[in-house]
Formats: sequence, C-alpha cells, structure tokens
Amino acid sequence: MSFHSTAAQIVTLASEGGEGHGGNHESLSPYLTGIGAFVILMILLWITTRFNRDR
Repeated sequence: MSFHSTAAQIVTLASEGGEGHGGNHESLSPYLTGIGAFVILMILLWITTRFNRDR
C-alpha cells in the first residue's frame, strides 16, 4: 500500500464517519462532561493543597 492510497482511504473514512453524528455519542452531554471534569480538577487541587501545608 502506498502513502497516496492510504491517505485517500483515510480521507474517505473521515468524510463518511461524520455524517449526522457530529462525532459525539448520543448519551454524552457536553455540559455534564465539562462539569464533571471541573469537579474532578477541583478535588485534585484540594488534595494537592492539603499535602502542601508546609509552604
């Protein structure tokens, strides 16, 4: 397989895969994902600050 034919197949696959779905699963809410990530980061920040009491 040559580089050109591989690239052409990848472009074809990418153009077919995105129709109607937008790349996201139906059950994933961007707001819920963002809030969940924010909460997890705040918990990690809190844990980190508890270990650095000597500063």
